[in-house]
Amino acid sequence: MSSLVHFITPESLSFESLEQILEEGYQLALSEESKALIQANRDYLDLKIASHAEPIYGINTGFGSLYKNSISTDDLTRLQENLVKSHACGMGNPVSDEVVRLMLLLKIHALSYGYSGVQLVTVQRLVDFYNEAIYPVVYEQGSLGASGDLAPLAHLSLPLLGLGKVRYRGEVVDAAAVMREKGWEPIRLQSKEGLALLNGTQFMSAHGVWAMLKAFKLQKLADLTAAISLDAYDGRIEPFNELIHRVRPHTGQLETAKNMRFMLEGSSLIRRKKAHVQDPYSFRCVPQVHGASKDTINYVASVILQEINSVTDNPIVFAEEDQIISGGNFHGQPLALVFDFLAIALAELGSIAERRIYRLISGQRGLPEFLVSNPGLNSGFMIPQYTAASIVSQNKQLCTPASIDSISSSNEQEDHVSMGANGATKLHRVVDNLERILAIELFTASQALSFREPEETSPYLRELIDDFRRDVPLVTEDRIMYEAMDASLEFIRSRNFNRG
Repeated sequence: MSSLVHFITPESLSFESLEQILEEGYQLALSEESKALIQANRDYLDLKIASHAEPIYGINTGFGSLYKNSISTDDLTRLQENLVKSHACGMGNPVSDEVVRLMLLLKIHALSYGYSGVQLVTVQRLVDFYNEAIYPVVYEQGSLGASGDLAPLAHLSLPLLGLGKVRYRGEVVDAAAVMREKGWEPIRLQSKEGLALLNGTQFMSAHGVWAMLKAFKLQKLADLTAAISLDAYDGRIEPFNELIHRVRPHTGQLETAKNMRFMLEGSSLIRRKKAHVQDPYSFRCVPQVHGASKDTINYVASVILQEINSVTDNPIVFAEEDQIISGGNFHGQPLALVFDFLAIALAELGSIAERRIYRLISGQRGLPEFLVSNPGLNSGFMIPQYTAASIVSQNKQLCTPASIDSISSSNEQEDHVSMGANGATKLHRVVDNLERILAIELFTASQALSFREPEETSPYLRELIDDFRRDVPLVTEDRIMYEAMDASLEFIRSRNFNRG
């Protein structure tokens, strides 16, 4: 067990802190401040129920369109447990452990604000799940992204009751068996707790955080693979001159041009006399295209940060103001819109990369067709470009916006939904696809660059390619290419890219 501990407090999470918690294997613990907030909120709610005769939505009423049905005090625990069981209706593929881990972390953080009326023991059990790497089995399909992520969060919550399945030590097992092994009793949910656990955007938000942490790395990698491709293609450096970008000073554009200049500094290839006066857009417009995607990434990051540091429960318990207010903070529209935007921005990084791959294999500017010395006998890099093209086209299909859709549910009580959960799972696939496309570009561009010897690229890029060659050898004649492509993918997954 790790000796590193992150104390959950009402202070805002950042992407930097989340990355540190996840990558360095921090354990979680509730701060004394959060414990006090959770307990005070629960104490207030208990007193309110005891003294309040009128119905309070979700606390002593049914849910959704069943809000008009009152529930007796004796049945409040059963009401909450029934909610969790009846709403666990997910289907499809299980969500990755990475995302489930984030769901637990973000749900714990949201409950730590003390606006949800939950028991301290309930939150502590979620902390125990996280720390013991007990990951509830959650499914991709089932959330409309409007009443929060009801079905996925129900699956996340079932093990609190000793129900459902969990992934533990690499195997899917009954939650009850793990509870017995740990000596844990099932949580007996009190009033409102089931609703507090299920109402929230943590399925969407966890996917969003996962995608952002990947996107921050992939935007840097896209510049790096573009720089290698540019030098291999015998491209020109003038389109990256700072003067051009000062007069159209989008932040991402300026940063990308600066980054390209840095990575190509000292390249004899980039400095040599060129036979051509202009490069295709896929090379010449890297600052404008990559930069626009970077600006989108930064905007989306601001929305996701706002969301994960917000209360998305319903109703919300304001103990100091003596109010319990039912509203719509669980609606996923803010996330749904930016997930679609981010998917498009990342897909464009893949789209322009595939065009660079095509240029490199097409027999232009002194490079051999398909980047092998004996084309015809060898097919070389013909089909890696096919694969990249296929993935790029799949991304285009995945970028049809989810947020423009809505469908009425719960007897039309929930008559507008965000479809943000579908946007989240589509985004996940776009991110994975972009990573694969950039792995193919790195594989292809490094091969193309070998045909420019004895002239050399920059020391910065040379060092990276030498490192790459230890994992992915040069292709001198046809080989099983998917093995090299997979090795390229593993190479980029295992490294950080600091520029960009």
